[in-house]
Amino acid sequence: MAELDVAGARCVALVGPYLSGKTSLLEAMLVAAGAISRKGNVRDGNTVGDSAPASRARQMSTELNTAHCEFMGDRWAILDCPGSIEFAQDARNALMAADIAVVVVEPDPAKASALAPTFHFLDEHQIPHLVFINKMDAALAGAEETIAALAEVSARPLMLRHLPIRDGERTTGYVDLISQRSYAYRQGDLSDVIEVPADLADERELARQDLLESLADFDDDLLEKLLEDLVPEQKDVYRDLTAGLADDRFVPVMLGAGEQQSGVFRLWKSLRHDTPHAATTAMRRGHVTGDGLCAEVFKTSSARTGKFSHARVWAGELTEGQTLGDVRLGQMYRLTGQEQEKVKAAVAGDVVALSRIEELRTGDVLNDAGRVPSPVWPRPLSPVFAMSVTPERRDDDVKLSSALARLVTDDPSYVVEHEPDTGELLLRGQGEIHLAVAADRLEEGHNVKVTLAPPRVAYKETIRKPVEQHARHKKQSGGHGQFGDVTVEISPLPRGAGFEFSSRVVGGAVPKQYIPSVETGVRNYLQEGPLGFPVVDVSVCLLDGQHHSVDSSDMAFQTAAQAAMREGMPKCGPVLLEPVFRVRIDVPGEHASKVNQVVTGRRGQLLGFDARADWPGWDSVEALLPQAGMADLIVELRSLSQGAATFEAAFDHLQELTGREAEQVVAQRTEAAQAA
Repeated sequence: MAELDVAGARCVALVGPYLSGKTSLLEAMLVAAGAISRKGNVRDGNTVGDSAPASRARQMSTELNTAHCEFMGDRWAILDCPGSIEFAQDARNALMAADIAVVVVEPDPAKASALAPTFHFLDEHQIPHLVFINKMDAALAGAEETIAALAEVSARPLMLRHLPIRDGERTTGYVDLISQRSYAYRQGDLSDVIEVPADLADERELARQDLLESLADFDDDLLEKLLEDLVPEQKDVYRDLTAGLADDRFVPVMLGAGEQQSGVFRLWKSLRHDTPHAATTAMRRGHVTGDGLCAEVFKTSSARTGKFSHARVWAGELTEGQTLGDVRLGQMYRLTGQEQEKVKAAVAGDVVALSRIEELRTGDVLNDAGRVPSPVWPRPLSPVFAMSVTPERRDDDVKLSSALARLVTDDPSYVVEHEPDTGELLLRGQGEIHLAVAADRLEEGHNVKVTLAPPRVAYKETIRKPVEQHARHKKQSGGHGQFGDVTVEISPLPRGAGFEFSSRVVGGAVPKQYIPSVETGVRNYLQEGPLGFPVVDVSVCLLDGQHHSVDSSDMAFQTAAQAAMREGMPKCGPVLLEPVFRVRIDVPGEHASKVNQVVTGRRGQLLGFDARADWPGWDSVEALLPQAGMADLIVELRSLSQGAATFEAAFDHLQELTGREAEQVVAQRTEAAQAA
């Protein structure tokens, strides 16, 4: 059991797109820090990160991974965030707990646009961050081209700190533009210090001058020295770099290759020198710490063995068995992959997992009096993909509800909804894999096996012309019989008007006490019209009728009303209505024309587009799109935009659907009804 370390820890988050090599970089950082003796491999499934079964099965990060280590006497918590956009909620939550972020990217300018959501989130919350261009050992493009592409999607200026040394197509080392030392990569080991290559001397001077001029934009003293052709002192350059990074004024760029251990030690040295401590981060986050306790839950995870609440301590001390208002702490752990190290206490800076505290939620802040909401916490991502979910065992209905509630607590980018028009239970999320992983977690963590299926479109139907219809319900079977007689007028209403019922009966032809029963019978019929769908935008007026003093009843008039509707509605020119949504698609500008093709190819109507506010190089496309064309919309949008595009949608109106599409919908509905 670990003892209390009064030094606390700093926290770094590794973020970046899928396949950028974050998990491999985490392994390399742990090796460089001496926390593990041998690097694992993603392909072999033996890494510290990606240790969950769903991650191993898919060879990709599907959840946040935590690791702890020491580097040169300092304690660190490393949060390895999923790269897939479908699991971005975990990454966002982790970034709220981090002192600094390392944005891991590939040396490929074509993939730069995928970083825009990450850069925007970091800048929105003023999170210090640097870029680590990974896989430089196999780079086809130069670092300069990648940086130029990244600069198009970053609101903060990027500063090249490392100048690559190349041998033909291979990157063999780099020049540190601040220390002015040159390094040659050695696979699996620390880099060698070498002389600056003669053919790089001029380029190094120009690149260093560019770096100093960029720093001078934020330091008048440095600017004055540069104008006077004075050489600034090294310590002043480092000071400006540390201060500007901490204030999120600019983004340093470093080079390396995590799998080869290249540039990793230098990354560690930069983090050690430039990363703010927990107290500074707490102030940036708006926490009022004082002398008391302040700890924030940034992630919860549930399994059959119980629940973990992952928390960052900003101030004070958490101890095992401590009571904070209505919260009593149990056991605490430091997690490194699947390994759990039990701890008795945690102090400012520490990242710990609190065991089995059911009432804690992501974004809760623990203080001496109990728990309060975080002063600033990002809203959950809006869902962009949905599936209907049903338990494979009928007696698991109650268990499924409880398991889904836990799923949403752990990842609020999931949304569970009951669709009243189709009767389906819908699970909404960030994509196909996101929902497939949800199904895995329901089975593995809660012993509930489910079936996922595409949701049905909530079609409706209406009528085009009015009809007057008479119907009588008469039944005699000994004793009291049943008698109800009605004449109704069925008329169309304007789109969106819903349903109206009225009565123009005179002379008591239908006694007043039975008129509500007529309305009930009409409403019951409208749940499924002649095309098989709920009927809307219809007016029904009771014109006349007859009654019997003995045999008439509420049920008799309900039945007569339903018969009138059943006989009259097919004569009213029934027509299918499909739901249409107003959609805003956000996409990198170079892909906007492709989005236009996607919309029109799905029977959508383009309304216009504009530059996306505060997102350099991005456009927002407005459109109206039938719900039938939205089921896999996010899949196609991501396919055409390097995974970057997203959308938000809201119901707008119902519109008529005719022709072949309508015939197919009605035929499918008829087949489903017959099968049922």
